[in-house]
Amino acid sequence: MTTPLFELCAESREAAAAAEAGGADRIELCSELAMGGLTPDTKLMAASISAVSIPVYILIRPRGGDFVYSEPELEQMRRQIDEARSAGATGVALGVLKPDGRVNVDETRALIEYARPMKTTFHRAFDETPDLCEALESVIVAGADNLLTSGGAAEVLRGAESIGSLTRLARGRIHILAGGGLRLATLTEVVRRSGGFSIHGSLTRKNGSRSPEVARALLETDVREAVRLLRREYEERMAAAR
Repeated sequence: MTTPLFELCAESREAAAAAEAGGADRIELCSELAMGGLTPDTKLMAASISAVSIPVYILIRPRGGDFVYSEPELEQMRRQIDEARSAGATGVALGVLKPDGRVNVDETRALIEYARPMKTTFHRAFDETPDLCEALESVIVAGADNLLTSGGAAEVLRGAESIGSLTRLARGRIHILAGGGLRLATLTEVVRRSGGFSIHGSLTRKNGSRSPEVARALLETDVREAVRLLRREYEERMAAAR
């Protein structure tokens, strides 16, 4: 049974710092989270990585929209990987699809190999594929270390049982994280339905008129609660297995 892991999807230095203070295990850093996330600029990469001691993965996504990329876009992604490496990132999150929606194994593998020795996550482009079981095998063949998925659903609670099936099918060949529309109120149910203890989310609240200081404090509180819930479920599962 894998140990609990909570990865916060952050789009600022302040959010990264709040994640670590709240007990998160890892950060995925991006910009433009409202449109699904894009690669952050080098200044944000450097500032966020220097602000924390936990691992930081950088999202490699040059534009919004689909995940079918031209050669100039793939070259841009390689440059973004170089920037992540230079900034001191532990890993990158990426993914390339074919026009028919299936995983582009060759182009994904080439980016993964280019990113080494950094770790890699195949991101939620996975959830747009027509056959999740086939896509899982393709992502494994491409060499990704991690897979982030909502189980093919619009949000992770609805896809939690599918994530459990994918985890069993993977048989330990890749580390699967459950994420996508995660809410603090549903985290426990996601863990119970999926059977997994690796969770990814932004825990976004509507900011309203809150000051940056208040927003950071609230995020730290939410991360701490997410970690508490995750570890509680893990400990209860371990106790039941004895």
